[in-house]
Amino acid sequence: MLTPTVVTEFDSQAPEDTKTATFGLGCFWGPDAAFDAVDGVVRTRVGYAGGTKPDPSYEVLGDHTEVIQVEYDPEQLSFTDLLERAFSEHNPYQQPQKRQYQNIMFTETVAQHDQLLAFLNESDLSHDGLATRLESLDRFYLAEAYHQKFNLRGKRWITDVFTEAGYDDEAVRESPAAAKLNAHVAGHNVSTPFVNQSYEPRSRR
Repeated sequence: MLTPTVVTEFDSQAPEDTKTATFGLGCFWGPDAAFDAVDGVVRTRVGYAGGTKPDPSYEVLGDHTEVIQVEYDPEQLSFTDLLERAFSEHNPYQQPQKRQYQNIMFTETVAQHDQLLAFLNESDLSHDGLATRLESLDRFYLAEAYHQKFNLRGKRWITDVFTEAGYDDEAVRESPAAAKLNAHVAGHNVSTPFVNQSYEPRSRR
């Protein structure tokens, strides 16, 4: 049974020395769950980036794009590994007209920029027909709480456990356990042991 202790113990074991990568891959709910399932991904956040409007929101997005920020353990994953996953999540030769859902590979450091160029040079992708935008990340704006870990919304047998554990919206967003459960309920295979147990909704007394 999923319990507050299971959640808090899993989160307490999360690595602290992490790095981040940010990608625009269409509506951010799907990529959020997909990356949550990846071994070595510690947590994810969804938000907005790539535009010029200060303090964008879902209702007033301006010229920003929906993006996912992936926080990962560099001992288990490399930025190149994440690029491979990001490019597999979209068609790099097509770009949605609506800026909100465009495909963007952001780089946050010189090292990431160099790794992106190396990845493209070594890949089978045609550089001439590449539609995916390649940009340096200026700033990442967090999306509203109701967009974070979207697949958990309405799953009271999960969200009630986090409430009992004393988690507020920010804590759920940052929870590695919530990330893996978000992937699980979205239908992704998750190798994390506690997620693969046969959890059932708890009976209400």
